[in-house]
Amino acid sequence: MRGGCYLGWGWCLGLKDLLTKGSIPILLGTGGVGKTTIAAALGLAGAQANLDTAVITVDPTRRLRDALGLERLGGHPTRIGAKQLREANLNPNLKLSAMMLDVKGAWDAVVERFVAGAATRRRIFDNPFYQSLTREFAGSEAFAALQQLYELHQAGAFELEVVDTPPASHSFEFLQAPARVIRLLDSRTARWLFTPSLSAGRIAMKLASEAARFVVRELERVAGQSVLSTISDFFAAMAESMDAIVDRLHQTEALLHSPAVRFVLVTTAETDRLRQARELIDEMEAEGLKLAAIVVNRFLDERTLNAVADSSRDSAGGPLAYLEEISELRKEAASSRSSRERSQNDGAGASLAKLINYFDEYRHQTLDEIQRVADFARGLPAGVNLAIAPRIEAGVLDLAALARVAEYVTSGVAILKPLESASAKMRGGAHGVGMGERRASRR
Repeated sequence: MRGGCYLGWGWCLGLKDLLTKGSIPILLGTGGVGKTTIAAALGLAGAQANLDTAVITVDPTRRLRDALGLERLGGHPTRIGAKQLREANLNPNLKLSAMMLDVKGAWDAVVERFVAGAATRRRIFDNPFYQSLTREFAGSEAFAALQQLYELHQAGAFELEVVDTPPASHSFEFLQAPARVIRLLDSRTARWLFTPSLSAGRIAMKLASEAARFVVRELERVAGQSVLSTISDFFAAMAESMDAIVDRLHQTEALLHSPAVRFVLVTTAETDRLRQARELIDEMEAEGLKLAAIVVNRFLDERTLNAVADSSRDSAGGPLAYLEEISELRKEAASSRSSRERSQNDGAGASLAKLINYFDEYRHQTLDEIQRVADFARGLPAGVNLAIAPRIEAGVLDLAALARVAEYVTSGVAILKPLESASAKMRGGAHGVGMGERRASRR
């Protein structure tokens, strides 16, 4: 892979600049785009940049755990062994650790830290509302990920922390999670109803508690449910520590807005995924959060991207020469057989035609994909870097494959402009003219 700019329009791309000491790349993206793989690849790239790196990931697939060379991941960082690194032809001295998101453990750790008294903590842990909060509340996984990040960052044990966020129906849910939890736990209504005033005397506290229980009983009598009493017990048990916990949540939310955090959106080349990516950029701008980079994952294949990077391929017809061969195949198949041969081998001719049609459809899909991603790149606001990772044919099965992904997303090879130019020639169109000028007009 060679250095340069992805689009060749004077703005250099790739994610290498994000991998600096003290930075926190946080990956966003809906499920199914390969976000966890990209997070692991960025972590490896950070270690290769001589940074002591930790990756916080959601429960990875068995395949990715195997790629990292780990039997299991837990809620504490586990170092990738020298043996696994050496077998992948990587420097065995790389400092790369990984840990799995432990939702329940992260919530429990906050309670352990801020709630005094073992009996009170047990009361909270056993509370059905607390158990539902840690398992089912929208944003509980995002809260847990941020708490583990906060602890890791405050400890200062690592120079680079890469965070793989939990999958959500929309990436912005992760960014909204701290505020949502704060609104829930810091609700004045909930405190007034369920929490005795800490500034009152013992009698006032007892009256307040009894009044809350009276309201709860009456509401339960009407609603026929027992949920409110568990909420009351939860807030009563948390009364003395709630301020400290909410303050901690505010600190966590502040971390999201700090200069150290670099948000990286992972998407794929499908139309709906690119549309979602554009929507997220607008939502982040509205919230005052800056997107640092976008990774278009599983875009084309390694053969095509390597052809772009290898200048020696220019003389062989450009990076899409193999697609042009599909058109030639149809011409040759039509001209090499006489009408008599076609009539004698009707079945074989039909099979060959189906095969050629399949390749032709692949050709059209590839050209469309190139155009979609190039159009998307032109619409990116200034300052948002773009990286591309191709489909790995055999899948990311080991550290060596993960290292290839890391190289793609950090290399900054100029690929989109030559790809779109080659695509335009094959289509017979005029796409790609004046692209740099048109990009600057947006926003």
